[in-house]
Amino acid sequence: MTLSSSPSAPATTAREAPPRRAAPRLRAALAPRALVRSLPVALVLGWALQVALRLWFSRGQAVPVANPDELGYMFSARVLTGGPGADLSYGTVYRGGYPLLLAPAYWLAERPTAVYEIALVANALVSALMMPLGYLLLRRLGLTRRRAYLFGHVMAVLPAVLFFSEFALTDAVLPVVTLGWLLCAHSWLTGPAGRWRSPALAAGASALAAYAYVCHTRGVLLLAAQCGLLLLAAVLRWRRWYVQAAGVAALGAVAAGGLSMNGRLLPVLYPHGDNNLGHNLVTRLTSPDGWGWTLGLATGQLWCQLAITGGVAGIGLLVLGRVALGRDTPGPLRAVVLALLGVSAGIALATSAALPDEHRIGNYVYARYLALVLPILFAVGIATVLRAPRRTLVRPVAGAAALLAATALVVDRFAGSRLSTYDYNPYDFPETSLMTWNWHEFRLWPATVAGLVLLGLVYLASRPPRSAPLLLGALFTALSLAVVTTGLDRISAPLNRHFLAVSDVSDLVPRGARPAVAVDWAIPWNLRLPLSYQVWWTGLTGYSAANSAPPAGTGLAFAAWDGEQDPVTTWHGGAPAGWRVADARHGADGEGPGWVAWVPER
Repeated sequence: MTLSSSPSAPATTAREAPPRRAAPRLRAALAPRALVRSLPVALVLGWALQVALRLWFSRGQAVPVANPDELGYMFSARVLTGGPGADLSYGTVYRGGYPLLLAPAYWLAERPTAVYEIALVANALVSALMMPLGYLLLRRLGLTRRRAYLFGHVMAVLPAVLFFSEFALTDAVLPVVTLGWLLCAHSWLTGPAGRWRSPALAAGASALAAYAYVCHTRGVLLLAAQCGLLLLAAVLRWRRWYVQAAGVAALGAVAAGGLSMNGRLLPVLYPHGDNNLGHNLVTRLTSPDGWGWTLGLATGQLWCQLAITGGVAGIGLLVLGRVALGRDTPGPLRAVVLALLGVSAGIALATSAALPDEHRIGNYVYARYLALVLPILFAVGIATVLRAPRRTLVRPVAGAAALLAATALVVDRFAGSRLSTYDYNPYDFPETSLMTWNWHEFRLWPATVAGLVLLGLVYLASRPPRSAPLLLGALFTALSLAVVTTGLDRISAPLNRHFLAVSDVSDLVPRGARPAVAVDWAIPWNLRLPLSYQVWWTGLTGYSAANSAPPAGTGLAFAAWDGEQDPVTTWHGGAPAGWRVADARHGADGEGPGWVAWVPER
């Protein structure tokens, strides 16, 4: 669908307007209502507002807290700028596509807290693009300009978009990348053909899909979907051959560059190998028990998307399914919709199959993996709610309610008592924690009921038509901002204070000094990795404090401490003359095992 701004007012020359009327005319031109009439200006202002909102929320964030994921991406960015790496062996592989966006932070600052703050600015600039891109999607779904603009902002503040933009995670940019891919693919295959337009759109869709692949393993599904679209377009001759050729070239160039970059990161960050999730994937998908695990966890992911959006994502999913199966759906549109559904199903299944049993509740009900497609499903659902007649709307609403209840039953039957006995991490549940007003345990059925109640409110607010957009927009904006506010306050802020207190070593090193640093391998990874991040000038040398002294030439050594014994006993065989204990810090919440810092006498 061709987008155009409203007709502009007839131009006037300086000779036609007396000088004394220049100021009033300028004020009129800059009035908010006049600015909104210009689509490009309105979209830029909307993007800027979303950037400002993200920066305001990030004002209390100083260090990575969603670890090891955040630290993995920050280490990758540091390596890309020539800095030291860290030993992430036997852990998840963090690819280099997203760290490319964070790399400028290391050129602009040295202090770790400043680097992290700049990284969150980069997040804000990219994540806020959800607003103008959401507007474009909603216009294609048939909403008027005002409604599309309103719900473009609603899409941009969904917790799946806004909450994760406050952390150094690929989830801060993948929803925008995915939506950008979808818009390019849709325009390339269903929009007007053009000598330069079509190749550019095909190349854009391919580049974004390949970039998602370079960012995260979930991007493999986008890459596969784009390959499928390129093949179909070529075989069925939906576009001229050179259009698909441009797409193939862009896909190959970005993917090849990303593979080369990631290949260089692996030996630096994973000298002893990674956790080999590919083995889990193959094993699970080739055995009946493995498929049971996979389908059970995938159902839990689907349940999350339905519950946290009040079933609106479920409405969108059902509508997309109907379009994909409709007899009158044009082939190119059917292909794009099937590609999107394939990406959604593929991510849910692949991540569930590859996931090890970590004995945490988040294994069984998790919203983050599908967060990159959630805004799209929400947009389709909300457009349906706003456009469908009330009697027609009953069917998708009832279908979404039934799907939410059915997935809850499956999760309850599959996970059972593990939903209460396994480890609970509040970071996994920012939305359901607010919906059940409980940040200490997961409650499946209260969250399900809350989702059904929200769906009922959506149905009631959908009429009368004139007030429906404002009511629904206010409902979801208020809910989303409440989730983000409480999530950052109750979940992120305590972690931020803890990790800053336990890892900040600026007071242990003289200003301007860059000593060699050794770290005891007995220090738990959740304390050792934050130390590696704070020691930005050099890589940490590992040693065993229980059996040996730090390597020769060390200027700062960290030894494991049980939190009870005298810190001076942490040096094996007794500290030699000239060394002293500079600090001793507990671990979690200022209690339990931690570390002791040894420095030479000054």
